[in-house]
Amino acid sequence: MTKRTIFGLLAAAAATLAPVAALAEYPERDIRVVVPWGAGGGTDGIVRKITTLAEQELGGASIYVENIEGGVSATGIGQVMSARPDGYTLGALTYDSIVTVPWQGMLPSYKMDKLKLIARVTSEPDAIIVDAGSDYQSLDDLVEAAKADPGQIRIGVQNLGGRVHLTLLQLQSLTDTEFKIVSYPGGAAPQKEALLSDEVDVVLTSLGDFANLIEDGTARGLVEFSDTRNPTYDVPTSDEAGVDLMNGSFIVMAAPAGTPDDVVAKLEGAYKAAYDSAEFQDWIAKVGVTPNWLGSDEVTQWADDTAQGLFTEMDQLVESGILSK
Repeated sequence: MTKRTIFGLLAAAAATLAPVAALAEYPERDIRVVVPWGAGGGTDGIVRKITTLAEQELGGASIYVENIEGGVSATGIGQVMSARPDGYTLGALTYDSIVTVPWQGMLPSYKMDKLKLIARVTSEPDAIIVDAGSDYQSLDDLVEAAKADPGQIRIGVQNLGGRVHLTLLQLQSLTDTEFKIVSYPGGAAPQKEALLSDEVDVVLTSLGDFANLIEDGTARGLVEFSDTRNPTYDVPTSDEAGVDLMNGSFIVMAAPAGTPDDVVAKLEGAYKAAYDSAEFQDWIAKVGVTPNWLGSDEVTQWADDTAQGLFTEMDQLVESGILSK
């Protein structure tokens, strides 16, 4: 056998073994998870919890969370889109990342096909939340007050044009009401401060975002925009209140497009183990958020279908003059 033949065989063997070696070695360094909202909000808390548990499945590698606010989540997720596709940068997508930013065309470079979706881990309906001492005991109370005093009841949302703003616009249209809308960009944390300091009368976000305040009796849910009762909190649904309105958010883990399939599979496995753990399931039940897994084989189609359906709905609101684009 000639030297050239031997070298050729060795090269072929090395090429064959390379993917196996790469899989065995990943991860070799810290993994960064971008949360595109402020620290202290519901998304931040959930991502930190499940990521801490997923870290235990990756052979001692450290996974750290970094909050990058701005652009209705576009700033942080944009960084994930432009990161090296090697499995060392991940992102936590929410409703605005998949729906609001693409629909508004906020950034020309922001394209969903620049991401590889790994899994959906939660879903949570929007809800109206009030201070524990509020006179509003039901959605009917709030609607009647808004009709009696149009434009005077202050309701805190997050980003104008975002999900909860859309939910409020739909509520106003369905109930023939008008609220004084106050925007608090950056997630639920500033909404909490606004409600506690009486800057607003009510807020619109999710029950999970206000879990700590609801649990200690500082705040309470007035209605949740769902057709199924929350398993944690005794809050009426919009279906029970006679309002045909359902909307909410979710958390989807993603990596840059082009991340190797074996790396994605390893990350998906780590997050699935974390999701299935008794520790996560017990914890998530206490914060009023619904665990709702979809793996990498299904989540992309689900995200596409969800976005397209909402794009159509929002276009109709623009045509009717209720929403601006």
